[in-house]
Amino acid sequence: MERNFGRVIGLPLLLSPMYVEWDDPATGLVRLLSITLRVLTRLQCVARRQLAQEGAALAGLYAGNPKRATTHPATERLLEAFQEITLTLVIEPHQTRRHLTALTALKPRVLALLEFTPTMDTKLCGDSSEPPENERTVSHQ
Repeated sequence: MERNFGRVIGLPLLLSPMYVEWDDPATGLVRLLSITLRVLTRLQCVARRQLAQEGAALAGLYAGNPKRATTHPATERLLEAFQEITLTLVIEPHQTRRHLTALTALKPRVLALLEFTPTMDTKLCGDSSEPPENERTVSHQ
């Protein structure tokens, strides 16, 4: 339990002392961070449970030692695996094109551990013949 609160007080969420005139912004921030903490904890539990059911360990999470495997990955390490992903959108008058950088072997494995669908990344990349809903007109001068 203390480790989880350490996530909120320290890195990566970094709740530090601040000065506000009203309590509402501070209350809202603490509630938002509480929700974030719950999501981080839930993802970690799901991944660890899945690894335990499989009787397997996950390798490739540690940049300095890619062969190092763990059966208890932290959510922060799982999310770091997706740091180098870029989704590019090219918006044309009658079509939107999307490109997602290729996934390494580790990323689909992490998605499976977190119980996401295997086609989640391909759904992001489909071309659309429909113009975007909130199309913004940009004038070049």
